[in-house]
Amino acid sequence: MRHGKKINHLGRKSAHRHALLSNMASSLILNKRITTTVAKAKALRKYVEPLITKAKDDTMHSRRTVFSYLQDKESVSTLFGEVASKVADRPGGYTRIIKLADTRLGDNAEMCLIELVDFNTLYSKEEVVKKAKTRRGKKAAPKAEGSEEVTEGEVEKPAKKTKKAASKKEDKE
Repeated sequence: MRHGKKINHLGRKSAHRHALLSNMASSLILNKRITTTVAKAKALRKYVEPLITKAKDDTMHSRRTVFSYLQDKESVSTLFGEVASKVADRPGGYTRIIKLADTRLGDNAEMCLIELVDFNTLYSKEEVVKKAKTRRGKKAAPKAEGSEEVTEGEVEKPAKKTKKAASKKEDKE
């Protein structure tokens, strides 16, 4: 029975599991989205979301606490700088898991994409400013010197030449 066993061990010893989650969290923070299995993504979500919440309060204590989890200076500085400023007003739910249709070739594991929510522009509620549509009507060409003005009613279309008419014209000449 699995009463009260809330953690997914991912088939690893605890030190290996902590190293895996630490490296995946660093990659997620630096790259903003990674592709992994669904089980690892769900475990990563529980690991990284408290770190993002702690990053909202930029103090030396919170930086040291987060560094003890991530063990990477670059990802800690990215988390406290770029990521924390974007999620400052969000009360939680910083990650999104999107299941992919394909499975992994070797072991048929379900694959997914885990990403930081505020860094995906596809789902943002802000309206994207669209370009003004232009009409594709004919514009008056710039007139050359010495050319005659032609109004719209006087424009003549050139007659279409058929192959027979063109060959008869050549025979006469």
